[in-house]
Formats: sequence, structure tokens, C-alpha cells
Amino acid sequence: MGDDGATGDAGDATDTDAEELTYADAGVDIDASEAATAALVGAAGAGGEGASGSDYAGMLDIGDRYLALATDGVGTKLLVAEALEDYSTVGIDCIAMNANDLVAAGVRPVAFVDYLAVDEPDETFAEQVGEGLRAGAEEADVALVGGETAVMPEVVKGLDLAGTCAGLARKDAVFEGEAEPGNALVGWASSGIHSNGLTLAREAVTRDGDYADPCPFEGYDTLGEALLEPTRLYTGLLDPMRERGVRAAAHITGGGWTNLDRLGEFRYVVDDPWPIQPVFEFVRKRGNVSDEEMHRTFNTGTGFVAALDPEDAERLASETDGRVIGRVEEGEGVAIRGMEL
Repeated sequence: MGDDGATGDAGDATDTDAEELTYADAGVDIDASEAATAALVGAAGAGGEGASGSDYAGMLDIGDRYLALATDGVGTKLLVAEALEDYSTVGIDCIAMNANDLVAAGVRPVAFVDYLAVDEPDETFAEQVGEGLRAGAEEADVALVGGETAVMPEVVKGLDLAGTCAGLARKDAVFEGEAEPGNALVGWASSGIHSNGLTLAREAVTRDGDYADPCPFEGYDTLGEALLEPTRLYTGLLDPMRERGVRAAAHITGGGWTNLDRLGEFRYVVDDPWPIQPVFEFVRKRGNVSDEEMHRTFNTGTGFVAALDPEDAERLASETDGRVIGRVEEGEGVAIRGMEL
């Protein structure tokens, strides 16, 4: 990761004698999770008249448009919020994780409902969660149309926050969903870790320290604040991507760079990704995490990617503060600066 363009000083976090951490060791086995998801989908079934979907949203044919739905939660980032007693930004994460998925499908998010489950009601953190939801909804330009708070002391320890975002799109406006060999890849920077891989990041940060420890790199007072940096919203990219003929897009979430596989069964070569933020370098050093594991778990600096014709890619990048980060080729797999994932 050191040659991926990291900026800032992650501090003296290296412990070469420490055992190497992986996401599975920290408690999340991506392969097992994908198998469980496949089993759930296979058993529950999907579809119905007018129903279809992409890797990011379920869609219902309502005439000349699609009604699209995406659902997601904040995950174990909530444990960092709990440790710091600061829930003011997790609502932004909840909005962003859902709205960004709709954008990846070429759908405009329009409305959001949240689900807050707690072991006991608490006005203070509920108010903070609400503040974040309002801020995220305003930035994403979606309406908060309701939600549910459930008190379940025997089921939930602390709290869990999730939500569902609804979107609308004309049938000719959604992305085709598959790249083509010869396409260029345009990427946009992330704001940090976002809301995926926190189980590994938390394990690394607390291996020899605490969330309240002073942050060794600029921008944050504590390490916990760095982990709580809210997920960037990419809703403003939707119109420019449509105008430039984007064929498919990927929200870089759980699984890191392997999310590019959602663009189709091709080979994705990324030779100029966005620089990684110091928080990633800190996690890598403190947890003794391999470069491959970092790229397969985190966004490592690039949070959203689109595939389109090369001539349009340069224009899109210049119009939206993006950058051309790579290309699509015949074959299979993902290569980040020559590293095969």
C-alpha cells in the first residue's frame, strides 16, 4: 500500500512481530457471507410480475419507469460510535450506503425509511441518529418519509441502524449494467473507510490502543473520529454519468476492489487509483494487514467507479472531480497497480 499514493503520516503504527490480521480472523468471512446470501436468495426466491434487479437494487416495472429499492445498514461502525458516545454521523452513513447503491444502478434516490433497533430507548443517541439522517437526506436530496424504532432487549445489544431507499428512473435512463472491453474506468475518491470493513479496522485500531487515543495523522483528534468519518454521497454524479453514456457503475463497498466484478465478467486493470487516506495506512500497519487483504476489504481511497467509452471518460472525469483510473479488458479478475486480487 505504501506505493499507492498514501498522503500524510499514519504515525508509528508498525509492529512487524504482530500476527497478520485478516477480515476473516476479525470475524467476517466474505466467502461464507456470500454463500449464506446465495442460500437466502435461493430459498426465498425473487421476482414476480414486473420485477427485475441489478447487483445494487431491486426494480419493479411501473409503466414507463422503474421503482427501485435498496436496503443496507451501518454495520459495526456503530460500535465505534458507541465507544465515543457520538452517533451524530452514522445517519449519514445509513443514507449513503443505500442511496449510492441506487446511483450505481442509474436510479435517482427519492425517499428513505429507517429502522432503529435498540436494547433500551435513549433520547440522546436517538436525537443524534436523527440529526445524521436529516443531514444525509438533505445532501442526497431524498425525503425522509418515516421509520421504525424497535425496543428488543433480548435480541439487540446496544443499537442497530438500517434503512431502505426508494428510487425512480425512466426505463431508458438506468445503466445497462455491463461494461465492455475497451471501456475506461473513471473513479471518484472516498472520504475514508466508509461503512465497510469496520470489523477489521476496529480490530486493528484496538490491537494496541483505543478509539480515544490521539490520532497520529492530521484531520482528527482521535482514532475513533477517523473511523467515524461518514460515507461520501455520490448522488451528484448521476446526471453527469447519464449524459456521458456510462454503461455500468460500481459502489466500492464490502469486498473492496472485487466489486468491479459486478460490472461484468471481464478483466479490470486499475493502474492509477486515488491515493489512499492515512487511516488505511494506519490500519494496515497497526494490524499487519497484507496489501491484498486491504484491497479485498476496503475501498482504499476510491469509493465509486464507472465504465464508459474512453473519449467520454476524460470529459466525465474533468467535469466531476473524478479521474481515469484504469480500463476494461477481455479476461477475468481485478488488478490494482499490478496486484492480482
